[in-house]
Amino acid sequence: MQKIILYTIVMVFSLLTKAVAQEKTFEQQAKEIANNIEMITTEEKNALKKEVEAVDLQVKEGKITADNAKELKLKIAEERAKNIETKVAIEEAKLAQLVQDKVDGKITDSGEESKRGGTTIILGGNNNDSIGKHKTEINLGSMKIYNGEKDKAERRSKRTTSQFVFAFGLNNVITDGENLEDSDYRVWGSHFYEWGVTYNSRIFKSNNLLHAKYGLSLMYNNLRPTDNRYFVKNGDQTDLVTSTIKLDDSRFRNVYLTAPLHLEFDFTPKKLSKDGTKTYFRTHESVRLGIGGYGGVRIKSKQILKYEADDIKVKEKQKGDFNVSDFTYGLSAYLGYGQTSLYVKYDLNPMFKNNNIDQNNVSLGLRFDFN
Repeated sequence: MQKIILYTIVMVFSLLTKAVAQEKTFEQQAKEIANNIEMITTEEKNALKKEVEAVDLQVKEGKITADNAKELKLKIAEERAKNIETKVAIEEAKLAQLVQDKVDGKITDSGEESKRGGTTIILGGNNNDSIGKHKTEINLGSMKIYNGEKDKAERRSKRTTSQFVFAFGLNNVITDGENLEDSDYRVWGSHFYEWGVTYNSRIFKSNNLLHAKYGLSLMYNNLRPTDNRYFVKNGDQTDLVTSTIKLDDSRFRNVYLTAPLHLEFDFTPKKLSKDGTKTYFRTHESVRLGIGGYGGVRIKSKQILKYEADDIKVKEKQKGDFNVSDFTYGLSAYLGYGQTSLYVKYDLNPMFKNNNIDQNNVSLGLRFDFN
């Protein structure tokens, strides 16, 4: 149903695009979409902050209890996360359709300026500012539009820049009293992925080494138990039990809305303009080290079981809290070159609230900061 709705929205957008094709160029339409994506995340983040502050005020005034406030905050965070996912998906679909129309020749640029310039579309990082005086560059990885090399040089040298972040890799837990080799979860079958938007602010005006990096991310932590086991909620405890039927797949997923914060050391050297009169400070073009942490709220927990019953393949989805901690906080770090880094994060809080033995989530993988 969601795919049908999304397809319908894209088709409507396509028709509207054709109707105004004579009024707006391809570059103008693409820039509007990119700005919409950035604005969606910022607006939803600010709205979430205001709503949480309003709930805290109600607790302070004695209008609601702390437990009611906790439930209300979780509901608010879940709604805002869904809003971001839905709205960004629509804008990304619009951009994909617009690019396809451009490739198919359905959209043409008008005017002498565009003929002398042209448009370049790239998927990943491009650290070269020499894109042409009148040329437009559309970077799908970082969701940015640059109108000429002067615009790109100036925007990428601002004290605060934005990045689209995507990370993925292995996920597991560290159990109190055990080592990772004795884990109850498959090492290569358990994974995580994360995506979001960050802002990178240079701390010192005339020095490029230290940066504050902050933003908003959705984290997905997946665990696959070993030995044909799955999770069962028994009161305040959540146990890992052996299934009476053969499971083709057993997967447990927790989704969190988090706010990461890192102190970043960026060794990208400063650059001079062609005439030597202006100094530019770049980021994400050399060795980078980030040290910090994150905090957030759990959006949902879900267990997926796949098995066969009477020669019928069954996929069972179980949703609930499973006694998983409602809030998460931990330490994280990354080390890499350019826009690619090795990324590690560790939850300081246990995965389950009341289990007799603490299990803390740990992740290791690759991180991409599309600048």
